[in-house]
Amino acid sequence: MIIRTKGGEYQAASASVLLDFLGVRKETAGLVKVAGDVELIASVPFKLSADVEAGQGFPWTLSTFDLDRYGERIDPQGWDFKRFMDNPVLEWAHCYHIPAIGKIEGLTIDENGMHGLVFFNDKAFDPFGWSIGERVKAGVIRAGSVGFRPIEIEIPDRETAKDGTSLIFRKQELLEFSICNVPANPFALAKSAETAKTETTQDFVRPSFWGGLINL
Repeated sequence: MIIRTKGGEYQAASASVLLDFLGVRKETAGLVKVAGDVELIASVPFKLSADVEAGQGFPWTLSTFDLDRYGERIDPQGWDFKRFMDNPVLEWAHCYHIPAIGKIEGLTIDENGMHGLVFFNDKAFDPFGWSIGERVKAGVIRAGSVGFRPIEIEIPDRETAKDGTSLIFRKQELLEFSICNVPANPFALAKSAETAKTETTQDFVRPSFWGGLINL
């Protein structure tokens, strides 16, 4: 988990570090409102299982409720992406100083997570953005990363924490999504067009992919 503020950014090695940064006491279970302006960057890998036809976009799961490497979960029902959809740009490695490499369309929420279509820029006007899309298509680049502003978090009680859950984000605002080399959540995956058409909440596929963490 990367924490970004006006003063810079650093990587939190555990939920405890994150709670300390937010000024939240981890000894007390329950819901907590998050004060202050802070962006969290959660890493999400993907697995491309079929070719995507030109112009169709990459079916993508941006976030799920699954337990990540730091013992954290993001509640899919807590996502607020209304402002994001006013300017749904696709970033490269969270670099705001370079032009967007694409866009995101059709964001939806279900009990499994937040999903949408990722479109990379055309080669004619953006060779770099296009080349990132080609790397994604070839499986060379294997991760995306979601940036969000935490609004409300939950510190689980002992019973809920038995499965390793140390922190649950219950309400959060989507700020941006980037393609980069920072895998962490093994279930936030790009999906084939065929899978996206036939997938239901009952037969949602849980791939076995798990990536290592690469620092930005």
